[in-house]
Order: sequence, then C-alpha cells, then structure tokens
Amino acid sequence: MAPAAPPAGIVARLRAAGCVFAEEEAALLVDAASSAEELERMVTDRVDGTPLEVLVGWAEFCGLRIVVAPGVFVPRRRTELMARRAAALAGPGSVVLDLCCGTGAVGAAVLAAVPTAEVYAAELDPAAVACARRNLPPDRVLEGDLYDALPEGLRGRVDVLACNAPYVPTDEIALMPPEARDHEHRVSLDGGADGLDVHRRVAAGAPAWLAPGGHLLIETSVAQAPATAALMTTAGLDTEVVHDEDVGGTVVVGTEVGAGRGHSA
Repeated sequence: MAPAAPPAGIVARLRAAGCVFAEEEAALLVDAASSAEELERMVTDRVDGTPLEVLVGWAEFCGLRIVVAPGVFVPRRRTELMARRAAALAGPGSVVLDLCCGTGAVGAAVLAAVPTAEVYAAELDPAAVACARRNLPPDRVLEGDLYDALPEGLRGRVDVLACNAPYVPTDEIALMPPEARDHEHRVSLDGGADGLDVHRRVAAGAPAWLAPGGHLLIETSVAQAPATAALMTTAGLDTEVVHDEDVGGTVVVGTEVGAGRGHSA
C-alpha cells in the first residue's frame, strides 16, 4: 500500500515558506514525528528555517542515512563527487582519512564502498566529532585541528586523504542560504578572506602524511579550483581538477609523486 499523502495544510505552509520540495519535505516530517504535537513543532521550525535534515535527524548521502545533529555541517550532494572519487582510489586495506569530516559522511561512504579500508576521520568542532562518532567507528574519529589530531602512526601511511574544508570567503557568508548561515557552526563555513585559508594548511601539510603515490582530494568551487590546485602543486603534488555537473561538485585531486624522497615533518 502506498503511503498516505501528507496533509495539504502542512504542504501549503512549507511551500509558502519557500520550500521547493514541500510535498517531499512534509512526508519526511510526518514520518519522523512521533505525535501531532511534535509534528507541529517540526513544521514550525522548518518554516522558521531550521534545516530539514536536522529536524528528521539524518541526511541522505551516497545512498546512506547519515546522522545529523544541530549546528553540524549538513553533508551536501555535491560532496558525493569527492566521496565517490575517494572510494575509487581506495583499495582493500587502504588507509583513508576524512579530514574536516563534519558528520563523517565521506568516510562513511568510503567504508560502505570499501569495507576493508582503514578509515579515519578528524574534525575540530566537538559537536561534529560527537556526530561523526555515530556514523563511523567511534575510535577512528579524532578531535583536533587538522593534522594535530592524527596519531604519529599515520604519518606517511595515508593512501587517500579527502578534505571538505570550509572554503566560503568570510565576506560571502552573509550571502549564504539561512539554513547554512544561521544553523551551521561558522567554523565549518568560514574559509578566510579568499576562502583558501584552510586549503593552504591542508595542502602544505599533506605530503608528510601521504603514503608514496597517495592522493589528496579537496572540495572547492569552480572559481577557486585553480588556486587550490596551485597550492597542491607548490606542495609537490601532481594535480587534476574534477567537476561533476550532475551534483555541482568540484574536487582538486593531488597525487604524491615523491616516492622514496621521505616525508618531512
């Protein structure tokens, strides 16, 4: 039997609030609510701009239900490009690092595609760390500032390093949709004056942690991709820019070509 259509009144309220997929959102809210009172609260919060994923407690990503928590960066569909590419580069037993992991969605997608991979995740925001530990093996989710979070045992061993660092220029955060601007922690959005502050640090530090022939993947925008690629080139990596129109994703892939030259601190 097909599920009942959501109440027309709820659909109308969501549509009036600017929800493009109002009927689909209403159905998800109805399914998630345990009572009429909870449903009313959820609809009111959604009309007020709370992200749908926070209200229902999960986001769909690469066919998975990823647990989402208030304040934590909600995984975007465009990031599926990086997750797919990371999974394609990983093989059985590969060491994979989801850096700036947020919910841990990229790491979870890689682990689902390559169950024998040794997947780690690292994140600065404590709320995101707690969330990621619900989506990944908790002992593999590390808290700290970029590479400072990593154990020394990973140095020079990472085969695939995927990073969705914040890359919105500071002055452009005010232009973001309210779901992001008002409901996600600023640390997950603000990339500094040109949006590349964290990209600089990630690219510069990556060679010390990549295995020979390892890969660094950084999500970026079309406009910022050349600058992100230049940062990787300066760090000694061979670079390639990958774009997927279907999901609107852009990823710069850098490959470690210094096998045998040793890894600096």
